Amino acid sequence: MASQDAADEQQTAPDPIDDLVTTAHSVTVRRRKLDYTATTGRLVLRKEVVTDGKFDGHLPKAEVFVTAYTLDGADPAQRPVTFAFNGGPGSASIWLHLGVLGPRRVVSGDAGDLAAPPYGLVDNAETLLAHSDLVFIDPVSTGYSRAVKGEKPGDYHGFQADLESVGEVIRLWTTRNGRWVSPKFLAGESYGTTRAAGLAQHLQSRHGMYLNGLMLISAVLDFSTLVFSEGNDLPYTLFLPTYAAIAHYHGLHGDRPLAEVLAEAEEFAARDYPHALSQGSRLSTQDRSAVVAKLARLTGLSEDYVDRVDLRVEHIRFFTELLRHRRQTVGRLDGRFTGWEADYGGERLTEDPTTTAIMGAYTAGINHYLHTELAYPNDLPYEVLSMQVNRDWSYKEFENAHVTVAHKLAAAMRGNPHLKIHVASGYTDGATPYFATEHTLAQLRIPTELRDNIEVAYYPAGHMMYVHEPSRIQQAKDLAAFVKKAANR
Repeated sequence: MASQDAADEQQTAPDPIDDLVTTAHSVTVRRRKLDYTATTGRLVLRKEVVTDGKFDGHLPKAEVFVTAYTLDGADPAQRPVTFAFNGGPGSASIWLHLGVLGPRRVVSGDAGDLAAPPYGLVDNAETLLAHSDLVFIDPVSTGYSRAVKGEKPGDYHGFQADLESVGEVIRLWTTRNGRWVSPKFLAGESYGTTRAAGLAQHLQSRHGMYLNGLMLISAVLDFSTLVFSEGNDLPYTLFLPTYAAIAHYHGLHGDRPLAEVLAEAEEFAARDYPHALSQGSRLSTQDRSAVVAKLARLTGLSEDYVDRVDLRVEHIRFFTELLRHRRQTVGRLDGRFTGWEADYGGERLTEDPTTTAIMGAYTAGINHYLHTELAYPNDLPYEVLSMQVNRDWSYKEFENAHVTVAHKLAAAMRGNPHLKIHVASGYTDGATPYFATEHTLAQLRIPTELRDNIEVAYYPAGHMMYVHEPSRIQQAKDLAAFVKKAANR
C-alpha cells in the first residue's frame, strides 16, 4: 500500500518549472555606463521520451542553473552572446563568472598577497559584457543545478551526456531569447575547453548551430599530453617548459629573463629530451649525465633527484619536491602559489596551494552575489567544485582509446571555416601546460588555410591567470578584441 501511495504521489506531483529572477543593474566601462539585465535561476531541461514505440511526453529531467546578462537596448541580431562554463569535471562556472568575464568580480588577492576574509566584490570595469551578452552555465550537480526528482544525477556525469545537456541549455536559451542570428561564442576553462570543443561539433551536427568562435582558457583537448602513465613519455617532455617557468618564478634561474629560460626549455623538450627518453638503456653514460645536468638546471631540481626518477619528473612529485629545501610546496593550478605540509618527507602534496588560497574568496563571493545582489532564493548549497562528480565522471565513449576532442574540434573547423579559436595559456599552469596545448594544436587535422583561424595568448600566471592582476587586465583586452573580430558585425 505504501509503495502504491508513493507511485500515486510521483504521478500527481507537479512538474518543476523555471524559477528565473530578473534584476536591473549598471556598470561603467571606460566612462561608458552600461545598463544591463541579469536573469538568474534554473531552466528545466526536458526530453522527448519514447517507450516501446509510444511517445510518453516531453518529460522534465534536470534543472540547470544559469546566470545571463543582456545589454539593455541592444539589437539582438547585432549583439554577440557568449556561453561560458568552467571544467573540473564537477566545477560550477564561478571562476570565469567572477574572475574575468562578468560585470562583478571577486577580490581574492594573488600569490604572496592574498585578501583576508570576509572578502568582497567590485565592479569589473573590464567585463566582456561591454562587447557580448553573457550566459554562465552550471552543469548538472554543480552550482544549483540538479537532476529532477526520480532521475539519476549520474546520468549527466559523463562526456557525451554532458555535451548533450549543456548543448540543450544553449539551444533552449538561444531559441527563447530570439538569438539564432546573433554572433555566438563559447568560453570554456580547463575541462570546459574539452566541453567547448565537443560542443562546437555537437551544436553543428545536432542543431545546425554554427558558432563564431571558441575561447579556450587553459586548454585540454588531448588527455594523452597530460596523463602520466607507464609507456607514455609525452607528458614528461611537454611539462618541462612549465617546470622551468615555475622554477624561474621562485628564483631558481637567477637573473635570466623568463623568455630566455622558456626558449631553452622548449628547444630541449622538442628535440634532445624525447630522444634521450626513447633511448632507454641505450643512452650512454656520458649522454645520460648531460641530460641529467640539463634537466636539473631547467627544473630547479637536484641532479641526484633527476637521476633517481630516471629522467622522468612527474608533475605532482615536482610540485612537492621543488621547494622542499624551503619546506614549501608549489601549486598545481598555479606554480606561483606556495603552501605548507605537515610532513616534508612525502612525495606527493596533500592539497593544491592554489585552490586553498582562492576558494574562500570565490565561494563567499558567489553566495553573497546570487542571494543578495541578484535576489535568487535557494537554500541548496551552491556546489563550487564537486569532487564526487569528478571521481565518478564517465569517459565510456573512449573505452578503447585515450580521451581526446582534437578530432571534434578539427571537424567543427572543417565544417565551419569561419570558426575562430582563441587559446589562453598560463606559463605557470601545472594542470594544463602551455607546451602541451601547443603540441595538440599543431596536430589538428585541418587545412593549412584554417591555421590562421587560431590565435594563442600567453600570460605570466597559471590556470586561472586572471587572479594575477596584470594578466587579468591583458586577458580582458585580448578576449574583447577576439569577440569584436570574430563577430562578423
